[in-house]
Amino acid sequence: MAAGTRLPSTRDLAAELGVSRGLVTEAYEQLTAEGYLRSVHGSGTWVGDAVRAASPGRVRDLAPRSPGVRVDFRPGLPDLSLFPRTAWAAAYKAALGGLAHKELGYPDPRGLPVLRTALAGLLTRRRGVVADPERLVVCSGVAQALTLVGAVLRERGERLVGVEDPGSPEHGTLFAAAGLRAVGLPLDGEGLAPRPLEASGVRAVVTTPAHQFPRGIGYSAARRAELLDWARAVDGWIVEDDYDGDFRYDREPVGALQGLDPERVLYTGSVSKSLAPGLRLGWLLLPGELAGELVERKRTMDLGHPVLEQAVLADFVARGGYDRHLRRCRSAYRERRDALVAAVAEALPGTVVSGIAAGLHVIARVPAGYGPADVFVRRAAAAGVVVRTVADYGSAGEPDGDGVSLVLGYAHLSPGDIARGVAALARAVGPAGARHGGG
Repeated sequence: MAAGTRLPSTRDLAAELGVSRGLVTEAYEQLTAEGYLRSVHGSGTWVGDAVRAASPGRVRDLAPRSPGVRVDFRPGLPDLSLFPRTAWAAAYKAALGGLAHKELGYPDPRGLPVLRTALAGLLTRRRGVVADPERLVVCSGVAQALTLVGAVLRERGERLVGVEDPGSPEHGTLFAAAGLRAVGLPLDGEGLAPRPLEASGVRAVVTTPAHQFPRGIGYSAARRAELLDWARAVDGWIVEDDYDGDFRYDREPVGALQGLDPERVLYTGSVSKSLAPGLRLGWLLLPGELAGELVERKRTMDLGHPVLEQAVLADFVARGGYDRHLRRCRSAYRERRDALVAAVAEALPGTVVSGIAAGLHVIARVPAGYGPADVFVRRAAAAGVVVRTVADYGSAGEPDGDGVSLVLGYAHLSPGDIARGVAALARAVGPAGARHGGG
């Protein structure tokens, strides 16, 4: 909550949450004593000035679906109904039966050896990384991986980290929690723009080169080489978030950046987009220079990742279940992307879909006449259609021109829902000229 936000009264909040008023009063008093709230007798309670709000212009898309929403095009979620429950249950049974008693003790902070070995083979084969199981850490998704990296960089004296702008809304927040200030860096058509990066003063940067979020571009070969040259020149680090690298629909996926220089790139990924984010299973591949510090930081953070879940994923990967699941998802998501592109072309003439055919979202540039962006989003919401724009994910704003660049997630929607959602969106927004008599 932003500083200055007024909170409900203790009576109202207690009624809303279904708890005693005394509990809410005690919580308010504690937060006031710690400086998070300020209270004026008889006038109410507000969020204190010491509370730092999230960076302006960045949205957090983790909120639950609101009542009245007909179709939610926010990006980020896979189709959770595709989760392979039967195969996962079989892997769970096999893992539980195969775990030795000693493996239920405090684990190696890097993760179970059997899982690290399975992941190293998988990532080498599918993503072209240089994967030594001894340098692989199992973690609670990319979020924990970035928090670990941020903490170690802070201990090494770094104070800044570069993030793509526009970019993933969580990158800057996670590094800020580790004590680093995020510096937004602009992109061009090939990836991070070199000159602003060189002038920024950062020595660490987080990127999504396989499928940039949200712009949807794949970093060019030349830009990948330039980025690595920059890291070597400043004795710096590149953190590669390979969040949806397995999903490419027009060709085989481009290999990970880490494979070109594993001593300069920290590579992270997870099963959040491929299986389900609720599993909280991810990985971090480390350069040799940072391996010891990051493993120790992981140990002190949580004493290691839950063992049983690691054993289940190891069995699922080893028996080929993960590859089979990815093939099923790629087929479904390719169909849904095609359905979205076709629906947009029919219902919103002149709209241009950009970015590579990959991942779980597209960029749809709606032409002038449908904007401005804030009005577009409000009209859509009033019709029960939730959309986000590129401008929601950074300070760079809209590209040149008067159109609206939409970030449309499709993986969690059926083709029928996609068609109905786009049709409802088109009815709601309509060209401004048509709706207002040319005015």
